[in-house]
Formats: sequence, C-alpha cells, structure tokens
Amino acid sequence: MGTPPGVPVSRCSAGAVTARGSTAPFRAAMICLVLGLFAGLFHSAFGGVHERTFVAIKPDGVQRRLVGEIIRRFERKGLQLVGMKLLQASEELLKEHYIALRDRPFYSRLVKYMSSGPIVAMVWQGLDVVKTVRTMIGETNPAESRPGTIRGDFCVEVSKNVIHGSDSVDSARQEISLWFRPEELPCWEDTAAHWIYE
Repeated sequence: MGTPPGVPVSRCSAGAVTARGSTAPFRAAMICLVLGLFAGLFHSAFGGVHERTFVAIKPDGVQRRLVGEIIRRFERKGLQLVGMKLLQASEELLKEHYIALRDRPFYSRLVKYMSSGPIVAMVWQGLDVVKTVRTMIGETNPAESRPGTIRGDFCVEVSKNVIHGSDSVDSARQEISLWFRPEELPCWEDTAAHWIYE
C-alpha cells in the first residue's frame, strides 16, 4: 500500500521510504544498523550470509541480452541482489578498477573494450558469495569453463567473456566501494532466506 497523497515521506539511512510521523518500527533500518556495527567491530571476520561481492555484466553480455539469464541464475541459487545499475563506465573508472593489470600488455585493450558499451554493475549477498559466484561464472578462459557455468555456456573467446566477479572478499569490498555509493545499496529483509539457510 503506497503513502497517502499529501503525506510527506523521508528516507531512512537504510534507503527505505517511510511516511513521516509513522509509528511503525523501522525494522529494516535497525537490521542495517546492527549489521553495520558488527561489520565495523569484526571487519576481517565479517562474512557468512552477509558476505557481498561485486559483479559486472560486460558490454558483450548486455548486447547479447544475457542480463536476465544471469540474474535468474544467481537468484535461483539463493543469492540476494542488493544493488544494480546500468551505466556507461568511463575510462577513468575502468582504469581504477583494473589497476592491478596496468602492466599487462592487454590492459589498454581491456579498458577500451569495457568502455565501448553499457555495463550492468551489481552487488550480490549470501553465504560464501564470492566463491559461489566465481564458481558459477567459470574460468577466465571460456574454453576451460565447464558446461553449466556462465562462461561455459555463453562464451567462446577470453576477450569477450561476458561477466566479471570479484576474486576475493577484499577485492569485493574495494570494487563495491568504487562502483557504488552507500546509499545505492538499500538494506532489505530477504524473506526467502528462511528457506535457504539454517
């Protein structure tokens, strides 16, 4: 049910829109607050079902209309989508993203290719999500990827391998902060989690 006409709305820190003056408890906001506190206290150990990873569907994946199929696979696995946007990434952003590869001979071609079309940037959350997503994506070289993985099913060449996924928890944290502002990652209660986790 939407907010009645004329009732002002405000946005809580968790990104939820609420009617001003409402006495309903901000359950999602409190969950975000508690999780944020624990993340700060136990930065290195924080993970479990709240681990997050960065995923980007590359220009070839967008042009080939694979966005829906990729999202469907992650959702059917039981992962939670917490952020997504379609954007044309600048070369500056991509150079920062791929800074670890700056001395590789293919670096310039990679940056040029990744800036050649729109990208779908996403943040996914779940138990061991970094490892899970990497497994579902497959090997960097599609020829070495098993059938059933995203690259094994949809890719032929390593230069157009459809999708990027963070390779570690630390990389995920850095990449998420590079591509998303905190307010772009709303905290919402996944009611399906009860049927996925113990």
